[in-house]
Amino acid sequence: MPVYATITMIMFLSSMGLPLLNGFVGEFTILQGTFIENWRWAAWAVTGVILAAAYLLWLYQRVFFGTVTNPKNEKLHELTPREVLTFVPLIIMAFWIGLYPKPFFQILEQPVNQLVQTVRPGYPIAGGVVNASASRGIPASQVTVRLATEKPEGKQ
Repeated sequence: MPVYATITMIMFLSSMGLPLLNGFVGEFTILQGTFIENWRWAAWAVTGVILAAAYLLWLYQRVFFGTVTNPKNEKLHELTPREVLTFVPLIIMAFWIGLYPKPFFQILEQPVNQLVQTVRPGYPIAGGVVNASASRGIPASQVTVRLATEKPEGKQ
């Protein structure tokens, strides 16, 4: 079952947060935000990521390279072309999000900013979740970011 094993490995690597796959983008942004807020929580989160990766590799080894303990599993068939075609869009999306996540961040920018303002009113949002000014064609040198705690110029 080499095709099934390959597809499973790609999805496991994605779940582990391997660079170039969607899991890396998610884990990196979550860990970055956590680190900015409190480095101790980020340290615990990194420990969880490492333990999850170790578990997934251990699981993969036991499932695909371990001994068969159930006689019914000795004659499992390879994936059919229809089953492979079901996985292909998922694999393409995993690589697409990992290689070019910007469209997804742009879609999520406004709802995330609204959620942050609902949960923590007055929390400074500096330029949006991702470089929002760059996505609108404004050069970064012309963008002035004003924190919510700062007073407008000329007013004291």
